[in-house]
Amino acid sequence: MSDDTETAPVPDHYRGVWVRTLLTTPSSRDDTTFVRWLQTSRWHADLRVPLAARPDDLALQQGFCGVTTVEVNDGAEVCRWHRRLDFQPPGPHPDAGRIDFDGSERLIETGVHADYLEVWERLPGSTGRFAMLEAADSTAPSMLLVSGEFAMRVRPRRAAWPGDTTTADTLRDLVRRHPEAAPALLDFEISFGRLAQGRLSIEQSSLPALEGSDEACRIERVSDDAAVMHGPVGATHWRVLEWDTEGLLLA
Repeated sequence: MSDDTETAPVPDHYRGVWVRTLLTTPSSRDDTTFVRWLQTSRWHADLRVPLAARPDDLALQQGFCGVTTVEVNDGAEVCRWHRRLDFQPPGPHPDAGRIDFDGSERLIETGVHADYLEVWERLPGSTGRFAMLEAADSTAPSMLLVSGEFAMRVRPRRAAWPGDTTTADTLRDLVRRHPEAAPALLDFEISFGRLAQGRLSIEQSSLPALEGSDEACRIERVSDDAAVMHGPVGATHWRVLEWDTEGLLLA
């Protein structure tokens, strides 16, 4: 995966972890889904867990990870999320929203390619240090994003989409159409939690069994583009895609 070093960083006021407090569309209103969007200087990760997804309909979950760009069109900021990893099948439209900040800790997003409005509030303690790491010793590399006290870990599924997948399909459609493939299609981790004192504690995850887990996580930068993570399975090697934190230790 490219490190996208040529991608311009987003404005500083986008960085942090954002909590979605409201989604409205012409036909619906949602203020109960658990949604966290973590934004570093260039990268994002997003997890969305609706109440209806638990305990038995995990295909309703959403989440993705990729590179973020912000551009100004006619005086308005347009944020684009270029998804590299996605829990759901590829949709028919790019992910883009017009952004209006309401003070420094709240923003309103309105859809560019779809009719929706979302209200987001920044999570206290989520600014300051940030980092983006990619596992170096895996064919389906995990990603770890850190912003302030918080972290998101993303590990994609290894299974390919079924051959009959279209841009109109949701993961729920595919699981119902291919029940034998459901375990592999749902095997996609997006976990949100807190990184502090050398421990990663998971609050919410696309894999419910991980919720409430607490594991060792101490990351040492060993060169400009490499780091070693000391975790529950020992030392693993990671590529440094972003690192803006004091010193060579992230814990």
